Amino acid sequence: MDEPIDLPDGCEVALAVVEDGDDLDDDDRARLHDAIRAGQAEMDRGEGIPAGEVVAMLRAKHG
Repeated sequence: MDEPIDLPDGCEVALAVVEDGDDLDDDDRARLHDAIRAGQAEMDRGEGIPAGEVVAMLRAKHG
């Protein structure tokens, strides 16, 4: 925190680490975006697997 804050004693505060950016270079970012577009195209064609089925498969495989 960069600024002082006055909170009552015993007050619980949730903290989160926020990072600027990521470690992707331009090539990695382009591959990521291509993969996202390809995945969206599969979903648009009805080739996706509903989340409930994926969860059920994972539970069956891994308990």
